[in-house]
Amino acid sequence: MKYVYFLLFLSVLFIFSTCKNEPVLADYTLKGAVFGTTYKITYLDAGFNYQKSIDSLFLKMNSSLSTYIPTSDISKVNKGEENVVVDDFFVEVFKKSKRIFIETDGFFDPTVGNLVNAWGFGPKKERINLTDEQVNKQMLLVGLDKVKLQDNKIIKENAEIYLDFNSIAKGFGIDVVARFLESKNIENYLVEIGGEIRTSGFKKNNTPWLVKLVDPIESNSNSGFKTLNLSNKSMATSGNYRKFRITNTGKKYVHTVNPKTGYALESNLLSVSVIANLDCADVDAYATAFMAMGLEKTKSFLEKNKKIEVVLLYTNAKGNLEEYTNYTYK
Repeated sequence: MKYVYFLLFLSVLFIFSTCKNEPVLADYTLKGAVFGTTYKITYLDAGFNYQKSIDSLFLKMNSSLSTYIPTSDISKVNKGEENVVVDDFFVEVFKKSKRIFIETDGFFDPTVGNLVNAWGFGPKKERINLTDEQVNKQMLLVGLDKVKLQDNKIIKENAEIYLDFNSIAKGFGIDVVARFLESKNIENYLVEIGGEIRTSGFKKNNTPWLVKLVDPIESNSNSGFKTLNLSNKSMATSGNYRKFRITNTGKKYVHTVNPKTGYALESNLLSVSVIANLDCADVDAYATAFMAMGLEKTKSFLEKNKKIEVVLLYTNAKGNLEEYTNYTYK
């Protein structure tokens, strides 16, 4: 009988110890600063606060891909240092950029970095009003087909080619966080960095992840917003209505450099929001490409790529704001 009581005691002790060591599941919302902007991460039914781990991932990303950090891998590559062995983050972003460069016929091109700097929208803040001759000279350094990856080393046809992954980095950072959360068996989350978003699963009670998109066209009738269902999707927005500069002569330059022409001039396409069940890095890159393509080329691209949904804001021939979308508002 004592033996039976002893076994019961051990069983109770084991159950108590197991319950004591198991984390209590809770919902978390993490906030912070990264990539020159802010992030907000919400995840549900998790046992731990992973903010330190996520911030550590951001630090590793910056040390690899930030053009604003002189000691990063990309900065070393841009300075022409030899035998720089790039990490897995760099390799993945480079390969993804190559694929989207080809898909978009070169309208997404991270080698426009020199021109981005020259027009005043990069880390160097040069703000040069380039002549046609200077633009043509810089265009000799544009083209991701002039750069290749071999044994985790970047090989450039010209040492002066400048890589800039800022147009895909926010989306990629979101993907890195999403993968981390999924590695912790977290199924329901929303990750947002600087307005770019990726979600998985649902909120409480199986309600979808809904976000509001600015709607300046119907602002009088709907409080200036439209609601999008982004459950299990990614969204990225690019626009020239905020990032621009005007010279003393009244010339307006925008932050989107057209890799086909080398110029940073405003077109009738003012804003692009891309929505798809893809990596956020992909939709981030597509948004940049579409801004460079303009309205008609973007519409032609979408005809061949049905998996991508967009909300495009543009000005018509009379200068009035209009919307083109293939997204079904829910």
